[in-house]
Amino acid sequence: MKSTFKLTGLADYITLTNAMFGTMSIFFLILAVDDTLSDPYSEGLATKYIWASMLCIFLSAVGDIIDGPVARRYSKQKLLGGSLDIMSDCLSFCVAPALMMFIMFGRWGEATPLWTVSLGVAGFWIIATGMLRLARFQHDEGSNLPYFHGLSSPGNAMVLMSAAGFVWLQPLLGVGPNLKNAEICLGEGIDYACHATPGLDIVILPIMFISGALMISDRRLSKLKGGLDMKLSIIQMICLLTGITWALIRTGASDVSLELGGDIAPAGWLFFSSGLFAIYYIVKPQPPEVVHDEEA
Repeated sequence: MKSTFKLTGLADYITLTNAMFGTMSIFFLILAVDDTLSDPYSEGLATKYIWASMLCIFLSAVGDIIDGPVARRYSKQKLLGGSLDIMSDCLSFCVAPALMMFIMFGRWGEATPLWTVSLGVAGFWIIATGMLRLARFQHDEGSNLPYFHGLSSPGNAMVLMSAAGFVWLQPLLGVGPNLKNAEICLGEGIDYACHATPGLDIVILPIMFISGALMISDRRLSKLKGGLDMKLSIIQMICLLTGITWALIRTGASDVSLELGGDIAPAGWLFFSSGLFAIYYIVKPQPPEVVHDEEA
């Protein structure tokens, strides 16, 4: 045990804290299903746990931003830091967001099994591309490039949370499909049941596949170390954190997804704003490519 702790530094404990938040996020998602009635996908998920899960992922992302500078300033040598960071990021920004999307939007499963299978494939895509992204980041570490190749795994988690929050609350915003006006009814006799369709859920699949593809793409995205991009990134994180916090505060302990009130609606626009900032970061002109002189 002593030999293990001798290999760790302050940044490593921050990384372990990030992993703790990622684990808590998964636990909250399990509670979101387990704490409901006998049929959570038709009667609604315990939504307060969904927001708590998002908050944990967000806090893990903040810790991921901090641990790098701390490691560079206070860690004289990198021993366990790189490996710990990769494993923590995989848990917090790949597994947790993929499970979040599946649990939040897999409630169509009883009516359309194909949707549940497709959502499961999309979840695996997020995990697989996230792992490849993290492996490539570790391979490229030390190149000192002013940009990332592909969307970072924390950035991907921000995109997914923004999209999930907006789509989840969209029926309360007065824009687009109304959750209560669309139903799918299946079965016969005593097994006959109607399940509300979640409006814009259909956009979740392409968002998941596109965000996963962006993580392993060659698109150059700035590292947000200053300037306008940094300021917009801070605004985006404030919008996302405020949206999550507002939703968490305004959701009752016993509220389920099909019973949410209009007082939670403003959080939907905050999630939407966060998503717009994320889209700008992705589609804005790429920074110039840095070509290394091989002879040097």
